[in-house]
Amino acid sequence: MTRELVTRPFALPALACLFGIPASPLLAQEQSESPWRIGLGVGAIHAPEYLGSDESESQPLPLVNIRYQRFFFGGTPGSGLPGPGLGVYLHESEALTLGAVLTRDLGDPREESDDHRLQGLGDIDATTRAGLFGSYRAGWFSLNANVLSDIGGNEQGTTVSLDAKATYRPSQKLQLSAGPGITWGSSDYMQTFFGIDQSQAVHSAYSPYDVGSGVSLLRFSIGANYQLASRWALGANLTAARLQGDAADSPIVRDKNQNSYAVFLMHRF
Repeated sequence: MTRELVTRPFALPALACLFGIPASPLLAQEQSESPWRIGLGVGAIHAPEYLGSDESESQPLPLVNIRYQRFFFGGTPGSGLPGPGLGVYLHESEALTLGAVLTRDLGDPREESDDHRLQGLGDIDATTRAGLFGSYRAGWFSLNANVLSDIGGNEQGTTVSLDAKATYRPSQKLQLSAGPGITWGSSDYMQTFFGIDQSQAVHSAYSPYDVGSGVSLLRFSIGANYQLASRWALGANLTAARLQGDAADSPIVRDKNQNSYAVFLMHRF
């Protein structure tokens, strides 16, 4: 089966390093006098086919990070949201960053064709989200948060994510990071991704399953960035994630563990 290039919600933590962050924390040290900052590269990710899947797939990914003064295109800093975003930094200081963003999925988060056991449930369509993000940094510690809501009319509700990260630099060229994260979903989000309504129950092999709002995912991520040259960076990210609560108990979930791996090569112009 030929698959389109799709980034799935399960892979958000790994994709944060591919889409949302500056080309590399190491490359970002160099400040250009130009109002433009451009980072382009390639990456690859290996992750479950959809939220709750017990099968994984590998996909190539384009990396884009373009900034002009306070405006950016490409990533959603601190959010880990897949897909390109268009946003603005509302506040920036050494310790605190706040911003707003519009972002779009690169593909449908889930399709019936992903797994024969999804037959009758219908596809979860790609949507557009709007939200706020922020980060706080104090030395080796950082805290990233976001609130993102579906404005595309696809009943995907609102998610709130919080990630803490500790960084360590064993050498001038190498930076390591690690930390936990959590995602909370509204009732609309949880029902769309993990629930089964009456219509779906009629057309599938499942009984109705109602899901309320709550924590959907806990994770722990480990990352590494290595500066190959003044404008080149190589990175990798490993995220161990586990579904929680009503999400984990959903009859469509085949594996509560939703681990992902990503590597990337980035060039800053």
